[in-house]
Amino acid sequence: MAWLIIIVSLIVLWVTSLCKIFHGSFSATKATFLNDGRVFRTRNVLLVIAHPDDESMFFTPAINYLISRGHNIYILCLSTGDADGMGNIRKEELFLASAILKIPHQQVKILDHPDLQDGFGKVWDWNLVARFIEDEICAHAIDSIITFDDYGVSGHCNHRDVHRGVQKLLHDFSERHLEAWELVSTSIFRKYSGPVDIWLSKLFHRCFPCRQLHCLLNEDPSKTYAAMAQHRSQWVWFRNLFVLFSSYSYVNTLKGIQ
Repeated sequence: MAWLIIIVSLIVLWVTSLCKIFHGSFSATKATFLNDGRVFRTRNVLLVIAHPDDESMFFTPAINYLISRGHNIYILCLSTGDADGMGNIRKEELFLASAILKIPHQQVKILDHPDLQDGFGKVWDWNLVARFIEDEICAHAIDSIITFDDYGVSGHCNHRDVHRGVQKLLHDFSERHLEAWELVSTSIFRKYSGPVDIWLSKLFHRCFPCRQLHCLLNEDPSKTYAAMAQHRSQWVWFRNLFVLFSSYSYVNTLKGIQ
């Protein structure tokens, strides 16, 4: 009987959380993100990822928020995800997913550099990563960057090297006014708590109030599923479950990179 009560309670909490999301009645800190309190200014934001599908699996709450507020998003994907020999297919899938997320084709760049290849144990040169990011900043007048944090959500070495490449860039060009934000990696419990994590994210922000920490709610979680479904080569059963149960489908907590 106790287990039945726990299961029913979890279902009620899950449904309540989804209702909060779909009805827009959840109060988060998103109103202040990329907003200095003065006249609205369109930002050119560069999302730096390691592989095609990172944008759909991890960053859709931030993408949906930025697009809905009129900001311009550019994606720099540092590899084709060719670990299994499907790099060309995965490139096209990223363009299809970006269209679902309302990011124009010409604002998506995918690299295929011999020193930036997908795979565990493939060490990426942080200086090289920083150089490619700098090229995009100059080409598109980028004033904000979003990327992984030092753990990279899953601990993937390519994700972590992307973060360190951004840190290298910020260190080398500290005099340039450039905001950089990292996606906060959470515990395994929070990672697979689905929409319930909106409450935990809010609590975390209240416990650590800071202008450099923002919780962005995904106002249309169905786009996460639709975008990820464009990555057909990766759309196996366990990734279906990941999108459903992952907190990153519902909320992103972004922290300023110092």
